[in-house]
Parts: sequence; structure tokens; C-alpha cells
Amino acid sequence: MPHRMHEGPAPDGHDSANHDEPQSIPGAEEYLTGERIVPHQLTPGMSVADLLDSSFQAYNAGRINEAARLYTQRMLDPQQDVTVCLTIAGAMTPAGVGGSIITLMERGAIDFMVSTGANLYHDIHHALDYALHRGSFKLSDPDLHEAGVIRIYDVLFLDEVLLDTDRFLREIFKTFPQRPMSTAELHHLIGQRLLEVGVDPEHSVLAMAAKWNVPIYTSSPGDSSIGMNLARHQLDGNALTIDPLYDVHETTAIVQAATRNGVIILGGGSPKNFYLQTQPQLWEVLGINKGGHDYFIQITQDAPHWGGLSGATPSEAVSWGKIKPEQLEESVVVYADTTVAFPLIAAYAVSRAEPRPRRELYTRREEMMEALRSAYREGGSGSDIATSSGEGIEQAVIDRDR
Repeated sequence: MPHRMHEGPAPDGHDSANHDEPQSIPGAEEYLTGERIVPHQLTPGMSVADLLDSSFQAYNAGRINEAARLYTQRMLDPQQDVTVCLTIAGAMTPAGVGGSIITLMERGAIDFMVSTGANLYHDIHHALDYALHRGSFKLSDPDLHEAGVIRIYDVLFLDEVLLDTDRFLREIFKTFPQRPMSTAELHHLIGQRLLEVGVDPEHSVLAMAAKWNVPIYTSSPGDSSIGMNLARHQLDGNALTIDPLYDVHETTAIVQAATRNGVIILGGGSPKNFYLQTQPQLWEVLGINKGGHDYFIQITQDAPHWGGLSGATPSEAVSWGKIKPEQLEESVVVYADTTVAFPLIAAYAVSRAEPRPRRELYTRREEMMEALRSAYREGGSGSDIATSSGEGIEQAVIDRDR
């Protein structure tokens, strides 16, 4: 059927033919460039990657396929040289999602993380071999309370797991340097101790991140049992504290040092924005314009029109300078349950992508901080401000290392 151009006066009464440039309407062939949808049959023993390629063709199955391909073919392509961040919100580690995260870290497919403190706290249970059980969300919570059982939806465990983990944290806090530090340093120290005394450290994200020098940040360190026990440690007269500004410096330095930046966002929340804000921190605050992040994958069940999508859509993020406008096509939002979608994407990457050398960014923090200070002094917004703020960053690091 031929396409017809609008004829006659425009809605404002003017003759659009005399005032508007002719609009070029794409032909059908320009819309039909995607792979043909075919109802492939399933085969016994087929891999997860084969299932995603053959049967995940449309709707949110199609988005899972797009995300898996973007991650595997672009973000993990050695030629692209992408520094990959994983942000974690929601109760992922109690559900066993840490297994996928550990696998990707080992293969060099995750370079650093921003997580809620709760995910890291519950991760410690696995390292200490405290049991979390599959259960039911239909149980009586007053009865569970009476029995001393904690429920996270359909995950059940004894309240003693919390008390024993708290005691473990308070004891190891006494052995750490008693000074301000970043959450990455705190988590690295916890992970190292889990490697030393943990019963099952290979099942712990914190422990294996320490082994492979993957830094983990928490944007709201007081909002978890790790922060709660650290607060008690302070009340006991100790000087170990978290300075969140160190985290702002270090995550910004990681992004500044990267050739390209990409992220996989599990859920949303504070970890999502804390990662994305590194680009506005560079251009808006420090006057160093890298143009935005390059690759963006989010798995969420939130919708932007309710105002709760934690930094909103990739398109909106472009307006903030968080994502490069020309890279908007390199972004995928999967509207699905994270515990379903993320292991599928991870399994696809394990099957289709070769392992990368691990970057071990934890060991390079001071090197990247120095590069950030230099870039700010040389290209920041105003030499006087740049020098003053650069010295402020440097002094913060000196204070941290005392």
C-alpha cells in the first residue's frame, strides 16, 4: 500500500506544503531488518544460551535476549575494553544469586560493584555456613516470630544466624585499622577475614571479591546490619568509620580511568544512581567531560511513570549526561524478576564469551585517584577551584591512610 503525504492546510491554518520541508517516510524494508521470528522446537539437553537464542524472541523474553547479547558481544568484547560495574538492590544474596555473581567475577566479567549493605551482610551467612532454607511466603509470620525464624519472602532462617553474624562482624572490626575508610576497603577487609576463617568462602561474594580484588561499594553504608554493628563498634569507643565521600572519589576515579564504561543494574535503588552519578560528578562538578556511560542494562519491575524507577530510563539518563546520546541504542531495560533474568543473562555470557583478564581494580585505587586529581587540576572548571578541590581530595586520602 503506498504511503500518502498529508495534503491541505496544516492544523494552524497555514499551508504546510509552502513552509515545511518534505518529510521522508521510511519504506517497509527499513522496519523489517530484525531477525525473522521462527517457532523453534526445543531439544533435549539444549543449553541456556541456545534457548535464549532460539526461543527468547519477543516481549520481555526478547529483552532478555537483547541484554544477553549486549553484555556478551559488546561489553565483554576485549576490543571494546569496557570496565563493567554491577549494581545490586533487592534481596539477591539470600536467594542464591551470588553464585552467578561469583562466576562472572572469576571470569573477569565484573570489574567492580555497588551494592546495598543488606546484600553483603546476608552474603556473609554463606561464607560462615549458616543455613538459609527454601520455604513459603504463605506461613504465619507471628508463628515464625514465636519460633525464632526470620522470613525474606520465601527464604527462611533462624534468628541466631543474624546474632552470630553480628558477633562475627564486631569481633573482626576490632582487628581493622581504626580510622576513616571507604566502603570498598571495609568490604575488602571483611572478605579477607572470611577467606581466612570462613567455613565456605567460595560461596561468598565478599570473600571471592577480596580474593580477586574486585572493589565493592555501598552507597548507604548505615542502612544495613553491617552499618548497624559498625555504629555499635563506634559506641564502644573505637575510631573505625566510613566516609562516604571516599566512595564518591573512588567510583568516579574508576569511571574516569576507563576506556569505556558499562553497567548491569539489578533492581534499582541507591546503587543504580550512585554508579550513574559518576558521570555528572565528572562533568557537572569537576568539569571533566567524558560524555557519559557507554553501555546500560537494567533488570527491573518498576515503571518510570510512578516516579520510582531510581534514576529512570536510559533515555532520561541521557538528559543528565549519565549516558552518551549516541550510545542510547546500546542500552536495554528488561522488565522482569531479577532472580529469573540475571542468571539467564549470566549463563549466556559464560557460554558465549571468553574469560577476560581480571582488572583487580581494588589494587589500583590510589593510581586512579591520582589520575583523577591530575585531570581535575588540568581540565577542571576554574584553576583556583580545581587546585583547591584537588588538594581537598588529596587531603582526604592522606586522612584515610593515617
